[in-house]
Amino acid sequence: MSASEVVANYDLLADMTVQMRNAAEQGAWDQLINIESQRTQLLAAIKSMDAVAKLDEASHQRKVQLIEKILADDAQIRNHTQVCMSQLQLSIESNSNELRLRQAYGI
Repeated sequence: MSASEVVANYDLLADMTVQMRNAAEQGAWDQLINIESQRTQLLAAIKSMDAVAKLDEASHQRKVQLIEKILADDAQIRNHTQVCMSQLQLSIESNSNELRLRQAYGI
């Protein structure tokens, strides 16, 4: 595996992470899940390439930059998903409380 192929795969991974971030920002959860599934497959391939690839200094620096960008985008994705999960939790609790009240008062 050449250094340029390794960096190209990290570029692709970074692009997919941006797509996931955009989907999370838009609340497009199905799209987010689909991209994440594809990204997981790419990550598996990258792991095996990283084990054998020899990178020159420029390629190594580019890889580090891409990883930092990926991690920053992942943090934004987590922020959006945590907000959504908190809202869902509140909705579930509210529905549960309403159900208990209806059952208690026979409504």
